[in-house]
Amino acid sequence: MMSLPFFGFCIALGFAAAGQRGLAVAAGLVSVGVLLALFKLHATSALDIAL
Repeated sequence: MMSLPFFGFCIALGFAAAGQRGLAVAAGLVSVGVLLALFKLHATSALDIAL
């Protein structure tokens, strides 16, 4: 699941290398959005600690 933002950034770099600036920016922004959503899920999850 955590690999999704990294694949998105890799695709964004590919678009940038191909000269597709708009697609590169869009892919980068989508990747940042996915990263923030995953962080929100991680930061608000309950800890399974049995004491």
